[in-house]
Amino acid sequence: MTAIDLEQKCIDAGLKMTEPRKVILSILAHATDHPSVEDVYERSKQEDASISMATVYRTLGLLDELGLVYRHEFSDSDHARYEVNSEHHHHLIDLETGKVVEFKNEQIEKIKQKIAQDLGYELVECRLELYGKKLKKKK
Repeated sequence: MTAIDLEQKCIDAGLKMTEPRKVILSILAHATDHPSVEDVYERSKQEDASISMATVYRTLGLLDELGLVYRHEFSDSDHARYEVNSEHHHHLIDLETGKVVEFKNEQIEKIKQKIAQDLGYELVECRLELYGKKLKKKK
């Protein structure tokens, strides 16, 4: 999702689009990782030195409430990390580096649906987090 798409969704939700919010939305839209509040703050300060940590916290909270971002509490980290709400996917977290790898897998999707149906449910949402260590290359 682009920064412009995010801005429009915010406007549609009734949020006032201030310059600091636009900067934060741009940072999130262009992130190739899953930044923490501190990461978003540091990146935003490079664009607009007047942005405060409180503004970043409030904006991320609003975006989370609106469902425009996902707030992740990966168990390998002491702080929440954020990503724009886009296509459905899952995460594999590298326990050594903290890197978050996004992935999709049709077999997992089918298994999730079957489990829910077998238990008499319609699957509404699922977040799958895998934690691992990179395999060492054989010499």
